[in-house]
Amino acid sequence: MIIRKFFPLNPASSILFLFVLLFTGNAFAQKNNQAGKGQDVSILSDSATLTKGDYLAHLEKVFETVNKVPVTVASFKKLKPIAAHLTQDEAALALLKSRLTQSDRAMNLQNLQMDQTLLEELRSNNKDCLADLDEYEKELRALKTEILNLRKDTVLIKLFTSPAVRSMFKEQFAELGKKRVVMDSLLKGTTLAINNFQARTSANLINIKELMYLTDNQLDAVSIKAFGKERRYLWESVNKPANKSVGFRRFIKGEQEISGYYFVYTRSSRLLLLFTCAIFFFWVFFNFRSVKQRDRLESLDGFSLINPQPYLITFITLFTLAPIFDLRAPALYIEAVQVILAILLTVFFRKKLGKRLFYYWCVFVVLLLAPVFLRLLGMPPRYQRWLLLFLTVSSVAYGVMVWKMLDEKAKRYKMIVTTGFIYTVFAIIATFCNLFGRFTLTQIFYSTGVSSLLNAISLTILAKVLVEAFLLQMKSSRIRKGFPEYFDWQPVIAGLKRLTGIGTTIIWFVIFTTNLNIFNGLYESVMEILTEKRIIGSFTFTFGGVVLFLGIIWIANFLQKYIAYFFGDTGDDSFDDNKGERSKLLVTRLVLLIGGFLIAVAASGLPIDKITVILGALGVGIGLGLQNIVSNFVSGIILIFDKTIRIGDIVELSDKKGRVKEIGVRASTLLSDEGAEIIIPNGAILSNNIINWTLSNNQMRVNISLSIAKPFNTTEVINLIREVIAENNNVFISKEPVIMISPVSKLSSKINIYFWCKDISKADLTRSMINAQIFEVFEHKGIEIL
Repeated sequence: MIIRKFFPLNPASSILFLFVLLFTGNAFAQKNNQAGKGQDVSILSDSATLTKGDYLAHLEKVFETVNKVPVTVASFKKLKPIAAHLTQDEAALALLKSRLTQSDRAMNLQNLQMDQTLLEELRSNNKDCLADLDEYEKELRALKTEILNLRKDTVLIKLFTSPAVRSMFKEQFAELGKKRVVMDSLLKGTTLAINNFQARTSANLINIKELMYLTDNQLDAVSIKAFGKERRYLWESVNKPANKSVGFRRFIKGEQEISGYYFVYTRSSRLLLLFTCAIFFFWVFFNFRSVKQRDRLESLDGFSLINPQPYLITFITLFTLAPIFDLRAPALYIEAVQVILAILLTVFFRKKLGKRLFYYWCVFVVLLLAPVFLRLLGMPPRYQRWLLLFLTVSSVAYGVMVWKMLDEKAKRYKMIVTTGFIYTVFAIIATFCNLFGRFTLTQIFYSTGVSSLLNAISLTILAKVLVEAFLLQMKSSRIRKGFPEYFDWQPVIAGLKRLTGIGTTIIWFVIFTTNLNIFNGLYESVMEILTEKRIIGSFTFTFGGVVLFLGIIWIANFLQKYIAYFFGDTGDDSFDDNKGERSKLLVTRLVLLIGGFLIAVAASGLPIDKITVILGALGVGIGLGLQNIVSNFVSGIILIFDKTIRIGDIVELSDKKGRVKEIGVRASTLLSDEGAEIIIPNGAILSNNIINWTLSNNQMRVNISLSIAKPFNTTEVINLIREVIAENNNVFISKEPVIMISPVSKLSSKINIYFWCKDISKADLTRSMINAQIFEVFEHKGIEIL
């Protein structure tokens, strides 16, 4: 019971009290005048005489307080939505109560879980409504208190009781009278509405608590009752009263009503699912379109699951992930999702599988859909049991046949193979449960086995789709930037397969345990272990905090490792015009690592003071033997932000020359012309002289020396060499080539040619080409090269 205290005097009565004083003040004044005749009261006069302005100021306070009432009541904008919510909540609770108290209703595990979720949402909504109502009541009480305090104002009392003063403010009193009527109506109506809504909300919360208790009892009873004999053995005679059929329309109507309430109260998760799938669709569609616009679709021929119009695969993704976003959805919704997913996969497999394997898939779809339609048709339990017996025996035979016909390639999908084994075992268990009258167990094991196999197949496809989508992102990024489309993608794909494999396995396990009604128990047990505080000396921690810390660090490391791949950067040494972007990616990777560490520390709840002690201990270790590691780490950060060298630069360090392939936190990697990868600690880079050939540009001056026989025309030779140099596309024309001819003897002269290449990576090739062209031109002109 919620007991609320009310003021003994209505605020409107306070204003009325002032008006009473107004109309009775004249009589009192006349009596006082008669009593005071002939007496000298000058000694009682107040030296501080009130002026008209003083009265107006206090009268203004009354108007201000009265005007606050409609403004405050108008701010209670949630009252109408609360009224609508309460009506809807009461109808939902009435339906839940009728479902949970039906003695002849067969308990359905999925619906009981859905009822539990719906009651939790109703409790949350009603608590929010009650909090809003309490806030409104608090504001209304403060307003009433302010009105009641007007009684204590002596100036207002004199204003309302003195006829002489009252006559000065006739217009104000007339307006105040009209406002009092409006104020009185608003205060009474709003107070009554709030009190009514509070009572209804409190009653809803009481009913919700009782229904949650009833739901928990029935969920516990399912586990206990399921192992007992619920019905007669299948070979025994029929119990006609217990073999009544449930009408199709009646069944559908009941399921639709409760499902409608469930979807109204739990829509946020499905909106997130739709948003996620929409992003996936546009991501794939945009990448295909960008490749198509550059006429490079032939480079994507290796994709087998995604295509330029990813409508089908997006819908498969949507219905594959739907169960994880609605773990406790109504049975009708879960079955509808499974039916639609099976149909979508059938369309998808029609051109992907061989004829025989597709035939086996169609048989599985029939075994999946049959019990759904049996339940929807509301057949008598006896007939359902016989048909389920046929389906479970068929499922066992089906599982054995499929296992025998699978080849080694198909058996590589361990998740599907394992789930297929579970499906066959559960079909065997369901068969025996059905024979011996354990009908609830029969339904649980059969539906769980079928749905788990369907989920395993769809999640395996989803994992491959995500890998292909990431690979598409890499290829399209490289094509947009003009990079070679081929790259060694196997290491990237291997890492992504591990990640998607872990993710899909977790999703499958959550759905599987939820169908068996053991997820909540497992979750609570695990959370109890993870959240229990552990003490080692003065250090307090939880396993959950440690797991969360390590998990965030792992995610940050994964992101910093694969973010460059997402934008098409595979560390290829042929990237010459990509230095700025790769430097930005390097900074992003560093930020992800540092940010991931800080977030991990904050989210895990590990005590900062203890971590500071650990860092202090590490400082001692640094002073003793880790100074080189720390020096390399700091040097790596300096290299990243100082940009002395960047990824893609051609540098010389001591006797080592090559292209900078990677700048890591501890060491950097050079790729030599011979293909060797030279790993150099960052500290050694900063402590030595660095020759960076491409710090500001990629240009390089090339020198060619040759000797020619005399006699020759110097002007002709110079012009011929200039023409050859000008024709080469890699020569930087803005800088004039320098040609110097030096006599060596009476028979020959030496020619030194200097010109600038645009791209240092093609300097040797350019030198070779120009040298060969000069030889051909001189030979054609009869100039002998020695």
